[in-house]
Amino acid sequence: MKPTAIPLILSFAALAACGGGESHPRAASISPAVSVQTAAVSSQQWPEKYEATGTVRARTATVISSKVMAYVQQAAIQVGDRVREGQLIVTLDSRDLDSNVRLAEAAQAEVRSAIPEAENGVAGARSNLDLAQSTFKRMEDLASKKSISDQEFDEASARLKAAQAAYNMALSKRAQLDSKAAQVEQQIRAAIIMRDYAKIAAPFAGVVTAKSVEAGSLAAPGAPLLTIEREGGYRLEVSVDESRLPVVRVGQTVEIALDALDRRLSARVSEMVPSVDAASRAYTVKVDLPPLPNLRSGMFGRAVFPLGTRTVVTVPAAALVERGQLQSVFVVEDGAARTRLITAGRRFQNGVEVLSGLSEGEKVIAPIAAGLADGARVEARQ
Repeated sequence: MKPTAIPLILSFAALAACGGGESHPRAASISPAVSVQTAAVSSQQWPEKYEATGTVRARTATVISSKVMAYVQQAAIQVGDRVREGQLIVTLDSRDLDSNVRLAEAAQAEVRSAIPEAENGVAGARSNLDLAQSTFKRMEDLASKKSISDQEFDEASARLKAAQAAYNMALSKRAQLDSKAAQVEQQIRAAIIMRDYAKIAAPFAGVVTAKSVEAGSLAAPGAPLLTIEREGGYRLEVSVDESRLPVVRVGQTVEIALDALDRRLSARVSEMVPSVDAASRAYTVKVDLPPLPNLRSGMFGRAVFPLGTRTVVTVPAAALVERGQLQSVFVVEDGAARTRLITAGRRFQNGVEVLSGLSEGEKVIAPIAAGLADGARVEARQ
């Protein structure tokens, strides 16, 4: 029985393989087309700009130093403090300077005490002169009448000359006292001015940005004590390449970006340093900044100078896909979305400059539909 059963089984299997039922192949799954919007790659005129970086600096900053050598008595001002114009900021030891004032005042008192004596001398010399003149006139009358000898007349003439000389000398001494008094007066003023140098005041209202002195230290003439910057007067000093010299001019309006304050504003070029730095081949351009809260010297800033326009190839910003360092777009080719790697440049308003990877007239998908993948069927709509 077993040899007969095996051929039967094989024959049934062969029949099942050769026929017995109709063949039904599996239908291929076709995904529906994704409806997308497209935009044409186009050429546009974009403004050409040149960006220069620089540092914010105060338009008015002064280094405070002493004009006399003395020890510091008080320097209560600290870095960051705001000071008023004329406010006392440093006090020096002025004992030596006070002594100079007192010496000059003593000399003035001495001169003043000598004035009455000199005036009395002038009055006495004047009286002697008047007497000598009267005597000489009488002797002159007598001599004309031959009533006196020549010797007596000569003696009267000599006495007159002596009285005149004495009077002139008394006037000269009085004038010397006036001159001495004026000289002492100037010495007193100079001593007072030197004494006032011991009290150092702020030349204008501003902020203390540096301090290199404390109480007890020796202040020397010309040595920096404090640095004060005037508030509200700042400018951005940027380095501009020498090749850009023809496009920058005084009075030009430029765009300023202050990253620390997250501000962009318009400002005016106020000054161009005429010399070019030999090392960097750049020159300094100074741009006046308007008053801004929390603006401080030393901040980083950028100045954007307009250079005209140029033709660029652009795509909408919504068409750009960025994954790390890779930049791509979806282009429509034969009804399907294809990924195209590109090199993007500047961005302006809602467009992106395309440096390479696309040609003018190609269609890109913008905005990108959710879940869109390379090779997906798409249906473009306006």
